[in-house]
Order: sequence, then structure tokens, then C-alpha cells
Amino acid sequence: MKKILVAGVAVAAAAGSTVLVTAPAHADTERTGTCAGATYELNVDRERGGFEVDADLDNAKPGSSWRVAIQHDGKVVTSKVRTADREGEIDVDTWRRNTAGSDTFRLTVTPAGGSGCSVKVTV
Repeated sequence: MKKILVAGVAVAAAAGSTVLVTAPAHADTERTGTCAGATYELNVDRERGGFEVDADLDNAKPGSSWRVAIQHDGKVVTSKVRTADREGEIDVDTWRRNTAGSDTFRLTVTPAGGSGCSVKVTV
């Protein structure tokens, strides 16, 4: 009985390996920058026939207000004023449909009363 169980585990492990090797890769593309002492990051991940777009701001002053705007191919898809939490973080996420040709995403973060900073990703 042990031999059968061991063989079954080996087959399952081999099948699992095959699935991992043949599964499509989901490529992440990210860019980072700094603005008014905070670090911002734009992460674009291919998901479900489109893109999961994540904008993160870290190390901002807790309680500070920031405008976070995301553009897709030059069109503003979200623009929100958010307040940094106790850890100085802000997260804004959106999903965008894949368009013909290259897709370009731009993140712009602007602290209240300050100048904006941006970063761009083309996939």
C-alpha cells in the first residue's frame, strides 16, 4: 500500500509541476518615484483580458492629503483626494480593459499645496 501511495504522490507532484510550467505568466510592470518625502509606486499587472492598476503612496505624513490620479492612454480614469493613514499610506486600485496597441498608464500624485509628481508605464 505504501508503494501505491508514494507513486500517487509522485504523479500528483509531477502533474503540479507541469501545470506550473505551462501556466501563462502574468507580467508585472512597476515604476517608483519620490514626492514631498513620500515614495509612490505604479504597478500594472495583466489580468482577465485587461490590466489591474495599483497606485501606492508610502511614507507620507500621516493625515496629509494627496490627489492621486491615474490616466490610461491620456484619459483620466480616476482622480481622488485621499488622506494618508496612520502608517502614511494611500492605495488606489482600478481595472482597465486592454486597448489596441500599447497601453500607457500614468500616475500623478500631488500633495495638498504642493507640486505634482508622476511616473509612466507602457505595456
